[in-house]
Amino acid sequence: MSSETSPVASHRDPELAGQTVVLIGGSAGIGLETARRARAEGAEVILTGRHADRLEQAALDVGAQRTAAFDANDPAALEAFFQSVPTPIDHVLITAGGPQYRPLLEMDAAEVRDALSGHVVLGLSVARNVVGKMRPGGSLVLMGGTGGRRIDHGLGIVSAATAALPPFTAALALELAPVRVNLIAAGFVDTPLSAALLGDRLEERRDELRATLPIGRVVGPGDVAALAVHLMINTALTGATYDIDGGQQFV
Repeated sequence: MSSETSPVASHRDPELAGQTVVLIGGSAGIGLETARRARAEGAEVILTGRHADRLEQAALDVGAQRTAAFDANDPAALEAFFQSVPTPIDHVLITAGGPQYRPLLEMDAAEVRDALSGHVVLGLSVARNVVGKMRPGGSLVLMGGTGGRRIDHGLGIVSAATAALPPFTAALALELAPVRVNLIAAGFVDTPLSAALLGDRLEERRDELRATLPIGRVVGPGDVAALAVHLMINTALTGATYDIDGGQQFV
């Protein structure tokens, strides 16, 4: 008698099947990787960004339902986009925008206002535009960081801007319920934005992180995308901040 057993085939249904995910800043990096992972979970994705040519290529890459090229910080353009999107929407991820690493005394008043409020204003603008267009239990996922939690001479206004996002996320989650709102706080992520910020110091930074991070490697956009899609899928999560930096804030 043979003691061999037949393998049991495992099957898991896609967890975003029939849902629509909008990526504000979806032509590259974290946004594009999240679109790719959401598609793998059965979602239809809509990509937005400033550059039409990049969006076209990204859409071909992931099989996006549609794209829209506009500046997300333009309130009229943002409103026009959401008016044009077929409803209902299930999830929105905002990755547009980035930090401003400049000494405080070199910034004028307008630059300080923009740096302090940029992510909050964009998040609030998106929230206003999706009210009544998102399914209950859907999610708005914001992006912040962990690096700005410490005070450092080179960070400038970033620490203050970082501190505003967790309480903003929690307050917005209460107002937007039953749509959920969560914040991803990332450390260094190896994206085109990081490459643009660091220039010829990029490889040096990668080597430093490989040598010092507890995980022994650099965090990539796919790591953050996995967290973003989890926040979309798990309907018990709202109003919270989720760190993903490979332990960077501890070293």
